[in-house]
Amino acid sequence: MNKSTILLLLATGAAALTSASVAQTDKMAPIGRGEATIYRDPGFQGPAVFVGEAKSNLELRWSVRSIRVRSGTWELCARSRFRAPCITVSADEPDIRRFAPQMYMIQSMRPLGYAPPAIIHPPAGTSLRGMAAEFFPAPGGRDGRRLLSCENGGATSSCAAATADRFCKSMGWSGSASQRQETVNGRVYLADVLCTRTGY
Repeated sequence: MNKSTILLLLATGAAALTSASVAQTDKMAPIGRGEATIYRDPGFQGPAVFVGEAKSNLELRWSVRSIRVRSGTWELCARSRFRAPCITVSADEPDIRRFAPQMYMIQSMRPLGYAPPAIIHPPAGTSLRGMAAEFFPAPGGRDGRRLLSCENGGATSSCAAATADRFCKSMGWSGSASQRQETVNGRVYLADVLCTRTGY
């Protein structure tokens, strides 16, 4: 197998795994995001301010009396920095004081439930197998744990290559055509191993 074929297989495997990660991440992205417009007067009248993110201090010279919620669930607080008393709103409200008489002022507001998109790592042992090669982004042992680059705890490229070669042979291939190392929490693991029939 020539070098260009190996690189093509490696790129294809990485793209497939990245697509799966992005698909899972995209499902999490909308959580806690939102858009809303607050108004000085009841019935969505008077001066208005659009809000699309958390505001710890609205710095308004007027009291908020109504809100249109385009998306998300919002926490409205009477004091700055989201301090109580607070109320939660997830739909248009033409008169905030109608259901929350205590809310004479609103000084801060934020969308609830925000969670940063997660970084999805493939489980140890996950692979993309072709006719002449198999790509392992996070090689793992039979116990389901990821393989260290070097059993003695080192992180040299020659040791990683030897570990990758042994791993590929244990999976029924001739050897490893390429491999990388990844540091996670201070430990160096084998990563992106391409096992082939010809090995080196």
